[in-house]
Amino acid sequence: MYQYQTLICQLTELEVANASLYDGSTGVAEAVLMTRRITHRDEVLISEAVHPEYRAVLHTYVQNLGMQVHAIPVDDTGRTPLPRVREGLSRQTACVVVQSPNFFGVVEDLTGFADAIHHEDVLLVQAIAEPVSLGLLKPPGTWGVDIAVGEGQAFGNALSYGGPYLGFFATRDQYVRQMPGRLAGETVDTDGRRGYVLTLSTREQHIRREKATSNICTNEGLCALAATIHLCALGKAGLRQLAILNVQRATYAQQQLAAIPGCRLAFSGPTFNEFVLETPKPAHDILTQLIAQRLIPGLDLGRFYPERSHQLLICVTEMNTREDIDRLCTALASAVQA
Repeated sequence: MYQYQTLICQLTELEVANASLYDGSTGVAEAVLMTRRITHRDEVLISEAVHPEYRAVLHTYVQNLGMQVHAIPVDDTGRTPLPRVREGLSRQTACVVVQSPNFFGVVEDLTGFADAIHHEDVLLVQAIAEPVSLGLLKPPGTWGVDIAVGEGQAFGNALSYGGPYLGFFATRDQYVRQMPGRLAGETVDTDGRRGYVLTLSTREQHIRREKATSNICTNEGLCALAATIHLCALGKAGLRQLAILNVQRATYAQQQLAAIPGCRLAFSGPTFNEFVLETPKPAHDILTQLIAQRLIPGLDLGRFYPERSHQLLICVTEMNTREDIDRLCTALASAVQA
């Protein structure tokens, strides 16, 4: 647990991390609740490019706490514009929540975000649904982020019918007393030998429920162990190489798919391993045709954003070969022209 926490701190460049949460979605909810405890405010600004299911979980947890959640639209680049964030701030705003790479696959430029909102005593939360991106992109701490949460499933945890997932959570040392979950620390015993203990444990399983910082977090110990082994096996250079491979294959897919007549990239912002393709036909129809060919081209964004019914969210990772990508391009071109 201590080594896992250390790795998360190194990845995020934040000072302290806990010993895991359920998943990325409950991590977002926990982060918002933590900012409420710190600021004593009840308003949240959250980018519409944060994973819709993450936002749904957040709404579930805050709807009976008197908290207001306001969505910030993205611009044509697919990014969350800082001017709109500034416009939305009020004296009741506890935090601003962004995701990078965001749900549309676009890498957010968080330059100036921290300075702008810290001036109003508002905290900045960054969600990370694709942790491999941390091998290449600037870590949250360098942006001035106060709390970084995310999904660690991609670190050595294979999906099995929807799980298991692994939530990570990191923050600044000054907020450690408000951090959910538990914290493993290093110490020495009476003989001076190194040992590890639970330094901080504010879960309801350990203290009175009304005093707990969280009633929904857990220790995904086995998944955290797998993530630790995975990261140690890759090393810093290996994680960077893996991230670059993701970018290269996704870029190739972007170029090939955007060249299909009638198709284009929906956003102009830079991406990591996901991107949105706009199609002349409803994405649901294309999805139905390609699934019949045992191909899953992507996610129909109309499922979450009705106005984006002609857009597919496509993900390409190191697991997808060039032959896989070419097959997808051929099948999608046929589906579009049919």
